[in-house]
Amino acid sequence: MTQFMNKRENIVTEAIDGLLMASGGRLIRLDGYPHIRVVLRADWDKSRVALVSGGGSGHEPAHAGFVGPGMLTAAVCGDVFASPSVDAVLAGILAVTGPAGCLLIVKNYTGDRLNFGLAAERARAFGLKVSMVIVDDDIALPNLPQSRGLAGTLFVHKIAGHVAEQGQDLAAVTEAAERVIAGAKSIGMSLDTCTVPGSHKENRIAPGMAELGLGIHGEPGVEQVDFNSAAHAMAAMIEKLAAAEHDGPYVALLNNLGGASVLEMSVLTYELLRSPLGAKIKYIIGPAAMMTSLDMRGVSISLLPLTPQIETALTAPVPLSAWPGCHPNTAIKTKALPDGLTPIRPIPSHHKPTKDFLIKCCQIMISLESDLNALDAKSGDGDTGSTLAGAAHALIDAVDQLPLSDHTQLYRAIGLELSQTMGGSSGVLLAIFFAAAGDAASSGLTMRDALRAGLERMQEIGGAKPGDRTMIDALQPALEALEAGLPAAAKAARAGADHTATMLTAKAGRAAYVSAGNLGGHIDPGAEAVARLFEALCDELM
Repeated sequence: MTQFMNKRENIVTEAIDGLLMASGGRLIRLDGYPHIRVVLRADWDKSRVALVSGGGSGHEPAHAGFVGPGMLTAAVCGDVFASPSVDAVLAGILAVTGPAGCLLIVKNYTGDRLNFGLAAERARAFGLKVSMVIVDDDIALPNLPQSRGLAGTLFVHKIAGHVAEQGQDLAAVTEAAERVIAGAKSIGMSLDTCTVPGSHKENRIAPGMAELGLGIHGEPGVEQVDFNSAAHAMAAMIEKLAAAEHDGPYVALLNNLGGASVLEMSVLTYELLRSPLGAKIKYIIGPAAMMTSLDMRGVSISLLPLTPQIETALTAPVPLSAWPGCHPNTAIKTKALPDGLTPIRPIPSHHKPTKDFLIKCCQIMISLESDLNALDAKSGDGDTGSTLAGAAHALIDAVDQLPLSDHTQLYRAIGLELSQTMGGSSGVLLAIFFAAAGDAASSGLTMRDALRAGLERMQEIGGAKPGDRTMIDALQPALEALEAGLPAAAKAARAGADHTATMLTAKAGRAAYVSAGNLGGHIDPGAEAVARLFEALCDELM
């Protein structure tokens, strides 16, 4: 079992009850488990038009997460990726529908259309006023006569919900929903398939590929396309949306399909809003997980042309935590750094041998990125190589602005650059190392002694010492042996780094939280970086 569940057959009912227990009494359910699973507004008095939606589970927070004032009145929940039964839908309709009537909001899937449709007919036989709209916002297959319903359904929930909350009649609520459905367009993309509870995961998306134009039930997309960056992925989705574009303005809904991190979703937001399409987007909803496909590592974009009525409905606040709000697309604003923190840049000076040496050191660090990441993954968070490579790229970019002919100022300038561009504790420690080396060099110490002074200051502030399984285990012996020449320093660094593989306890860094079984036999990545740098310089220069 690779999922947090008890029994597969109970996952939906237990999830619903968990939602209700955490709702503070705002939500209730019909008594009908396990076959009838309907979540209702606790405060509903049947005085206005009711909105009922639903479908298969696995799309949370849709649909039960959007039950509340200004959105849905009830959500009917089926099994995972399976339509609820006719009886369950009918129970939901009967529970919330009063003289004002009920609107069913249905995504365009055969099971949902049939079961909601038959339930509507049976409800009408009871004398109730029931309308039904079908959401078909998917544009992946523009020539398909039955386009699927995707996250654009949330536009319908919010806008029709707002109209109903204002007390308008069933005809007006239905008309508002139909106008939204006519304008909403959606496209999705994923880097991985989802994991259906209790089932074997299908790994059909190859590394380096992404699936474009997929639904929300784990079904294959329209095509697999090359994937190499967030910008490339966003461009592929925007290209599909372009065929359905007009002049705007739009509201965009950026939906996490379940498995993308918050960090990734923010990057995708950046790419969307800085694209040519972004200039036409006046409001954005999200990024957030709103209509998911279990744990699918993907995203969908939904666009809706903006009118004054739609703007009013979408920006009206609702007390639902699952609804992220509708916010203006605004330009980035910045504020100047506080006094004392604005970087003081040294006066650049040129010295070709120093420049070539510094660039060579940076290129070595960049070449080690994947090896060091793999090594760090065994005892840390797998980013040592990326952190060092990022700092190396920044130094290369800044090299012509450095005081290359004055080594005292150069050490200080490198320390300043690392403090601003290199993340994590390693960036701070190396910034201290070079700043202290610069201070020592200004007092007339040799390069070797200045670097040793920098190491002493780094140890003093960082608290690590030889034997603690850090970069110091390679750097200290290398600097001590440097007086005998670069080959001796490289040999000492390698011996120090290799020795860390025998250390079963780390006393500094993230590895301090890792068990001995995971440390044994693995060289500390920081120490390995030092050893590899000295070895590469030795091969290059000797």
